[in-house]
Amino acid sequence: MDFGFATYRHLPDQKATYIIDIYVVPKLRRSGLAKELADQIAIEAKSVGHTKLMGSVVPSAKNSTASVSILIAYGMTLKSSTNDFIVFEKELV
Repeated sequence: MDFGFATYRHLPDQKATYIIDIYVVPKLRRSGLAKELADQIAIEAKSVGHTKLMGSVVPSAKNSTASVSILIAYGMTLKSSTNDFIVFEKELV
């Protein structure tokens, strides 16, 4: 892990790929690396016939405001929310 990592899961019943986590080492943050990782996941999602990406934020978690901002900047929109869990999604074109 020289720069970071991303984890994701395919949700075939929803034709979606859920981004579980994207982590970038502090010295490389704001370099566009998180977007590159998300873009690679989007390519993988399309290759298996998925039509959307999903992501989530736990508001009580550390840095949750930054996480929400990042998902919105990536083009995700609010799908649903509960007391401590917000789900975002982005249509893949």
